[in-house]
Amino acid sequence: MKRLLGACALLSLLAGCASNDIVDPHGYDKTGTASYYGAKHQGKRTANGERFNKNALTAAHRQLPFGTRVKVTNLSNDKSCVVRINDRGPHTRGRLIDLSQEAAARLGMLRSGTARVRVQALDD
Repeated sequence: MKRLLGACALLSLLAGCASNDIVDPHGYDKTGTASYYGAKHQGKRTANGERFNKNALTAAHRQLPFGTRVKVTNLSNDKSCVVRINDRGPHTRGRLIDLSQEAAARLGMLRSGTARVRVQALDD
């Protein structure tokens, strides 16, 4: 009985430490650094279970819910595109969003690899 109670207490503690960092996309508007991922990830599963397609307009974000559509604007050239969040990341410190290769191309950031961007969630 003591072991069972101890196990329950430990599980409760661990569950309390786990955080659900998903944010409400309504009004989301952040500025930060974007990067992109492409060929080496082609066909691999994303966090939401679909296969990554470097030619699709998708992105990885740490906190926005899957399916959220965001407008990403490159602050150095004012180019923008709309992407759908389907993965978690970026996994590099200091980055706000990881874009598909197609989205990066539309934003004019393929050569540099990163860009300062504004990310705005769209209300559908």
